[in-house]
Amino acid sequence: MDLPFMVTTMTRRGLLTPGQPIRIASQLNALRRWGWSLAGELRQAAARDPGRTAVVDEHGTELTYQELLDRAERMARSLRTAHGVQAGERIGVLCRNHHGLIETIVAATLLGVDAVLVNTGLSAAQLATVAEEQRLRVLVHDDEFTERVLGLPAELPRLDERAREEMVAGALPGELQPPERDGRIIVLTSGTTGTPKGARRPTPNGFGPLVSIIDRIPLHTRDRVMIAAPIFHTWGFAALQVCFALRATIVLHRRFDPAATLAALVAHRCDALFAVPVMVQRLMEVAPPWPRPQLKVVAVSGSALPGGLATRFMDVYGDVLYNLYGSTEVSWASIAGPAELRAAPTTAGRPPRGTLLRILDAEGRQVPDGQVGRIFVGNEMLFEGYTTGASRESRDGLLDTGDLGRLTPDGLLFVDGRADDMIVSGGENVFPSEVENLLAQLPQVREAAVIGVPDPEYGQRLAAFLALHAGETLDPEAVREYVRHYLARFAVPRDVVFVKYLPRNATGKVLARELRRYYG
Repeated sequence: MDLPFMVTTMTRRGLLTPGQPIRIASQLNALRRWGWSLAGELRQAAARDPGRTAVVDEHGTELTYQELLDRAERMARSLRTAHGVQAGERIGVLCRNHHGLIETIVAATLLGVDAVLVNTGLSAAQLATVAEEQRLRVLVHDDEFTERVLGLPAELPRLDERAREEMVAGALPGELQPPERDGRIIVLTSGTTGTPKGARRPTPNGFGPLVSIIDRIPLHTRDRVMIAAPIFHTWGFAALQVCFALRATIVLHRRFDPAATLAALVAHRCDALFAVPVMVQRLMEVAPPWPRPQLKVVAVSGSALPGGLATRFMDVYGDVLYNLYGSTEVSWASIAGPAELRAAPTTAGRPPRGTLLRILDAEGRQVPDGQVGRIFVGNEMLFEGYTTGASRESRDGLLDTGDLGRLTPDGLLFVDGRADDMIVSGGENVFPSEVENLLAQLPQVREAAVIGVPDPEYGQRLAAFLALHAGETLDPEAVREYVRHYLARFAVPRDVVFVKYLPRNATGKVLARELRRYYG
């Protein structure tokens, strides 16, 4: 990434504004000594803006950047002295969005310890598998998960919320030095098909990754940002990194509730919201407050935007929606801004500066515009492999996303779905996402999912699962006729199943395996 572009972008977003020379010097020194780990980003923010509010959570806790750093350092010292945690080891973090989660992750990176961000939706059996596979030395968890962790080995220390506070309060004095190795963040893949794998996230090596994002998503220094997306997920964690870099004030709630979220956005005068698409969908199901949130940015990622949702949301809250397409493994691939979503509500946008995106066929050859192929991505933040030692297929430095998609002649990306979601029905390739997007536009439909199921005659067929708005009804044949009107014959779902809600994991992704249970 060229220097003039970086300087221009950082100036536009307020990162190069004048300040007290001694604080700027301390800020740069923090980055020089601690690098771009989460610990380094928090240290630079505390050096430049020590009295600025860093975190506000729903229980009234409000911490400045200096206070947050002090608490994280005390936690780090206690992890080392009380539990013997050393650089290179791993701790598990099973927490919802609150200041304790942030303190624990920062404490780990201060010590050069890897933090495994555990999905709060894992079952007790999945949690036990993760604890064993990741070789956890300590598990830090919220009180609500106490029963779920009871079955873990007795020799694994488990620290609940009271224990964490005691560790912060009772930490021995001492100064922390930069560790010999960076503490890695290990994000668990979404686990929609079974026990999730641990993916090692790289540490940024400069301003490049930040600039790539804030060039396309107009966040500014000292914004007030609500992170509704779970921080244990790649998108929520990325939001935390961006907020630290921008010295933003972060607003957190442990659980997402649409009415409470809207109230918090107004009460805290938030400039931005980080969410997953299903949260935006839920916001549209409650009456908007008055006065309405004065949002400048609503940034979503983690799953596809249902058809028509983007324009409906912007009709109410303004042209503030930004959709980032990416994954745990490739970080980001493309970003769609409001103008692109207005023109094409299901587009994934265009790659930001510094990102390469190619659509390749099965032999690795680039396909023509408009033709569906495998999406490969290259950028500064490709993951470092799974903790099992496995990785993903790469070609010429570009990593396979596992998705299928196509590019328009003017460079817009459209994602057709997971490569393993595509079905062959009667010899025809069918993409369930195309049918999902169409069904989501029916006014009676609250949410829709379409999957492939076995069929004795055609090999596979489509099954549509629809959750309707309260008081609404639909006839299965009317649904099929609606699809038949807009799409090819082979895209018409043979089965139409009405459900109260779609099963989702903690990051909002539909659990297809749960839907397949309807078929035994």
